[in-house]
Amino acid sequence: MSNNNASDRELLELVLAQVSKLTIDMDGMKSEMRERFNQVDERFNQIEQRIDKVEKTVVKIEHEHGEKLSALFDGYKQNSDKLDRIEAEVSKHEEVILRRIR
Repeated sequence: MSNNNASDRELLELVLAQVSKLTIDMDGMKSEMRERFNQVDERFNQIEQRIDKVEKTVVKIEHEHGEKLSALFDGYKQNSDKLDRIEAEVSKHEEVILRRIR
């Protein structure tokens, strides 16, 4: 029986050693996973910051271009109105010239 007890004890010590090794390995894996998660989390934060910056830039560009387009359309309208006035004056002068020629 003592031989059996020694064998059981050796088996129990072997199992205990294996469990201890697995626990150490799992702790190492947990630590590594935690570190990798923190790295991924940090990269996501950086990406979010960059996206926020890009969104602000796009909004600024859209606003500035909107103002510029509005100014261009206003200028186009002013030129068109001016051309209409000039055309009306030229028509009046054409009529006067044509009457004098006849």
